[in-house]
Amino acid sequence: MEVDIPEVKAEVEAAFAIYETALGANDVETLGRLFRDAPETIRYGIGENLYGFAEIAAFRSARSPAGLARTIERTVITTYGRDFAVASTLFRRDSMPGKIGRQMQTWARTEDGWKVVAAHVSVIAEA
Repeated sequence: MEVDIPEVKAEVEAAFAIYETALGANDVETLGRLFRDAPETIRYGIGENLYGFAEIAAFRSARSPAGLARTIERTVITTYGRDFAVASTLFRRDSMPGKIGRQMQTWARTEDGWKVVAAHVSVIAEA
């Protein structure tokens, strides 16, 4: 299996950038398009465990847009072959002083393009 095929990595980096822009703008429609619409899609959030696309979509629709702006750092996107990737990043929010967030997403190429199939978000005290 080839790791980090340049054109595949560029595709996932572009999808991740769209996700990041949509998250900061609370663009629920775009965020929904970037997650695989399936009962197997899982998102563990800072304060919620969401099983299936329907739960993820309901969470996003109900969430307040306040305080979503963040800065990211140490983003690493690794592709495995042509159809699978992992994106990992750290993030900071002004609303979380002394804390650092961690996010990992598993991306898969589908017939509709790159989609998040699993995600985990957590926050810890800054070292």
